[in-house]
Amino acid sequence: MPPVSSAGPRYGVDHGAAGSRVRFRRAITLLLMTLVLPGSAQLAAGNKQVGRVALRIWLGLLTVLVLVVLLGLKWHGIVYWLASSTFALGLVRLLLAALAVGWAMLFLDAWRLGRPLELLQKQRLAMVGLNGVLCLSVAGTLLFASHMVAVQKGFITAMFGDGTASGAHDGRFNVLLLGGDSGKDRWGLRPDSLTVASIDADTGRTVLFGLPRNMLNFPFPHGSIMAGQFPDGYDCGPTCELNSLATWAADHAALFKGYPDPGVEATVEGVEGITGLPINYYAMVNLQGFRGLVDAVGGLKLNVRDRIPIGGIGHSITGYIEPGIQKLDGFQTLWFARSRVIADDYSRMARQKCVMNAMLQQLSPRTVITKFERIAKASEQLVTTDLPASELGRFAELAMKARSQPVSTVSFVPPEVNTSDPDIDKIQAMVSAAIERSSAPHRSAAAKKAHKHGFSKNQRRSGTVGGSIGNLQQGYAANEAADLSHSC
Repeated sequence: MPPVSSAGPRYGVDHGAAGSRVRFRRAITLLLMTLVLPGSAQLAAGNKQVGRVALRIWLGLLTVLVLVVLLGLKWHGIVYWLASSTFALGLVRLLLAALAVGWAMLFLDAWRLGRPLELLQKQRLAMVGLNGVLCLSVAGTLLFASHMVAVQKGFITAMFGDGTASGAHDGRFNVLLLGGDSGKDRWGLRPDSLTVASIDADTGRTVLFGLPRNMLNFPFPHGSIMAGQFPDGYDCGPTCELNSLATWAADHAALFKGYPDPGVEATVEGVEGITGLPINYYAMVNLQGFRGLVDAVGGLKLNVRDRIPIGGIGHSITGYIEPGIQKLDGFQTLWFARSRVIADDYSRMARQKCVMNAMLQQLSPRTVITKFERIAKASEQLVTTDLPASELGRFAELAMKARSQPVSTVSFVPPEVNTSDPDIDKIQAMVSAAIERSSAPHRSAAAKKAHKHGFSKNQRRSGTVGGSIGNLQQGYAANEAADLSHSC
């Protein structure tokens, strides 16, 4: 009988292959454990003390995150505070960076615990690749998040100061929005667009009061700096228009000691004298930088009702914005808002309100998050404001509430108001009536009556001038509307 062959080598090879597969699966498992529960790989096969510390930190952070989310769903204010507090942002930034480094080190340790030298060559290469992907993706994501938080913190620091917060007046915040044009032929940043956004402090419901830049003969609040210089009102002739207050104040800066921007302070005093509304804050938008913000958000969708010239007024017309509902880039949006070659100032004011409404409605949280760095960079060159950083959370929440409600407008322009000799009592009565209509409960009988008798004439206007519904004789719909969206 021939001798029986030994089975040792064959079974020995099989045992070696099976063992390498087991070791490979174990190494992968340790990496995946680190991905799901940082520290669990160390608890299972490494330094248990390191594992316990890492796992406790991870579970603690998850608990805090869940609590913040639950609180945010119940009270949105905490989310807005976290997004606007420089202290909280600095803490989150450091935490994200530390988390990125710590997690990456845990991945490297988990790879070591997988005993890569005991694996086959292809398995070792696969482990190196998997570990690299996990390290780069997890740590890279956290570091990018840390960078975005740093951008937000830098944006807030650059844009907003630490001034004193101003409380609501009769339940409303009044913010003066100034559109300044700093062309080469201009002295300083002269406001050519002046709008007061009066915001309900509880609901966010907003009324936009439009003031023409060429208004003459208006008073200032009693006791103000400008009232001391013009006790009978700003009645010094045809050059003393509302938007000239900035240059007048710049020429008399010594009168405005303690004010960082004399031109803004003088303009605020003029607007308060006209409307009777105490102004909480201002925001000056540089129209030359406005195009950068629009480009940063990906453009604005606007209803272009007439062919709008690009250029003109001392310069040649270089092109046109064609009619139709279309998405305009920053350059086109700027000219849509400022062009007045074929129209009057009041048609332009109406178009500017349509641009404001489009920004409010189309600048969604998703857009802000995905394009935040570009928006922040553009905004630093665009806006000057005295809104303190401590109030950012409050106004962000009010802005979100305002997006779901109609924005109404009232403008002190012909035919209702003679801008050369304005009836201030009538203007302030218009302000009071508009605020009362805005404060009425939605769909209540009072609101319906106000809409029917106060704004229904906008619905009867037909035809357009310079891209705005209406005309100089009847007025423009967007300058007096119960719902601005329906008048654009």
